[in-house]
Amino acid sequence: MKKLNGGYAKYFNERYDRKGTLFEGRYKSVPVTAQSHFIHLPYYIHLNPLDMFDHGWRDRVVHSHADTIKYLENYRWSSHLDYLGKKNFPSVTQREFLLEFFGGQEGYAQALAQWVKDISINEIHDIILEK
Repeated sequence: MKKLNGGYAKYFNERYDRKGTLFEGRYKSVPVTAQSHFIHLPYYIHLNPLDMFDHGWRDRVVHSHADTIKYLENYRWSSHLDYLGKKNFPSVTQREFLLEFFGGQEGYAQALAQWVKDISINEIHDIILEK
């Protein structure tokens, strides 16, 4: 990851005639060691864009479930759209395993919508990076 991030930072800085780092802090990772951890990862990853839309989601406060789902369906910079069957970055993602786990695109969409309704960051606090 260091090489990838460093290479991208060098490219970006040269392209936009700038200097300095692009990323804050060191690269972080948490190994997936349990199925319960794996089950929550797609939700957590695909809900991260909500930080720009509804800051309360991490505190278990979602002001409008419908608007939240709509925002996620229109947010281009996520693989979430590919999991819904809307081609966004299909050549970058390998969706088969996860979609099989959820029973297809519709199952994934329903599970994510239900997770937004029942949102609980506390359930996964021990496996996320923000500590």
